[in-house]
Amino acid sequence: MWEPEPGWHQLPGGTGTSTVGVWRTVLGGRPVVVKRLARPSDRDPAELSDPRHFAFWRRAADLVTARVGLETTPGLRAPRLTSVEEDDEGITLVQDWVEDAANSGLFCAVALGRFIGADVAPQPWLARDQLRDRMTRVERRGGWKTLARTTVADVADHLWRRRRALLEELDGLPQVLQHGDPAPVNLPGREGDDIVAIDWGSLGHGPVGADLGLYMLGAREEFEPLLDAYLLGLPEGVATREQAAHGARVTAVLTALSRAEWALARVAGGEGALAGKYRHPAVAPYLRSLQRQFPQIEELVGP
Repeated sequence: MWEPEPGWHQLPGGTGTSTVGVWRTVLGGRPVVVKRLARPSDRDPAELSDPRHFAFWRRAADLVTARVGLETTPGLRAPRLTSVEEDDEGITLVQDWVEDAANSGLFCAVALGRFIGADVAPQPWLARDQLRDRMTRVERRGGWKTLARTTVADVADHLWRRRRALLEELDGLPQVLQHGDPAPVNLPGREGDDIVAIDWGSLGHGPVGADLGLYMLGAREEFEPLLDAYLLGLPEGVATREQAAHGARVTAVLTALSRAEWALARVAGGEGALAGKYRHPAVAPYLRSLQRQFPQIEELVGP
């Protein structure tokens, strides 16, 4: 049975359906991060073994062994010195530790736009339809039923009924390369004009603006400045401002509502009124993120 070495420092978070854990250590005098992925069992969801699903368990390893060149892509690049060791139980990834460069949101937005121009060869395991697959997960859990007990109930109901039409609108936008999980915490490093990004397990293709929409959920900056910066990095002729804005807006709104639903559902069963739990530390960040998307929600709902 695989176990971390004594002395490895486990990093917070870093666990999920396939991720056993993430540790920081030093190998050969070089600070590195070790990530352990568990091979799915017969009891795990089938999506973990679907190469096109965003949750495909071994994508982070495949992008290393396929040598797709992410260490030199424009805008975003992967850490260097990555190794992969596979056994019967899973995969161990080792990569350079990335120091936090305190990148600004506008710099990150430009980098996300520039990354679209990267030349990454087609691979069978690149993710597709990430937002649609995430919404399918929400559907299996019964939709945004906890939000129906909040002050955003009417808006949530309207957008829930429109979700398939919105996803089809995204299908009609230019489909581009995307990191897939560009939260600010995953864009920590910097090399020259490029961001050194981590957590590439959702790498794939999606509608223009989708990465920006995901980044917005944790950014300090407002939508319009971030969109302007994203367009500065976008290769010429890829998409219009309206297309990029719509891709970012739909992605941000549907994701923010789904995350708020997930957070509220975890505490809804306890004692007391639901409104009294809005400040719960496991809920409040998701509600604040949703509140910041109200202008984008208004754009989608219309007059």
